[in-house]
Amino acid sequence: MKRMVDVVVALLGLVVFSPVIAAVALVIRLTMGRPVLFRQVRPGFKTRPFTMYKFRTMREAYGPDGTPLLDAERLTPLGRLLRKTSLDELPQLWNVLRGDLSLVGPRPLLTRYLPYFTERELVRHEVRPGITGWAQIHGRNASSWDRRLADDVWYVEHQSLWLDFRILVATARIALLGRGVVVDPESTMRNLDVERADRMNPATSRQPLS
Repeated sequence: MKRMVDVVVALLGLVVFSPVIAAVALVIRLTMGRPVLFRQVRPGFKTRPFTMYKFRTMREAYGPDGTPLLDAERLTPLGRLLRKTSLDELPQLWNVLRGDLSLVGPRPLLTRYLPYFTERELVRHEVRPGITGWAQIHGRNASSWDRRLADDVWYVEHQSLWLDFRILVATARIALLGRGVVVDPESTMRNLDVERADRMNPATSRQPLS
């Protein structure tokens, strides 16, 4: 039933938002050039990798040594608007149709974070990841890592269609109001792997959590 709802809603979403998707794609093409979409491999159900799609929000910019500039320096005004309104997430409706994502579930994080999850936190991969989730309506990316991952596990242990409906309604309200969004997460928190490595004994500071 959950998969059926995902497919129906994703199809309707692509149809209803097709003018918005086309307009955003055109503006990105005119202001930042190609590519219009940002693609990145993320761990999905049972940690199986898949390619996630989002609208591009950052320009290509490099320092004198050839390394990319910080996200804050590459993020464009259009990109900030897309992130604040969550419009950059619209291409993920295609991921839902493909079966990579669900409408609701733990957000897919970076592959390099996998060794740093605790055994309990790995439960988040027992369901399809989602476009939105319990953590996203309780602080979104303004919450601490421990809180966000605990919320993901709570969702897996309490999931239901009614809970999914509540999360979708709350997500729509938050997106419209633009609350709880940090458009540049690196400005407020460290990456999960860096944060957790620093918690460990200095002698094993680069070893993942067991």
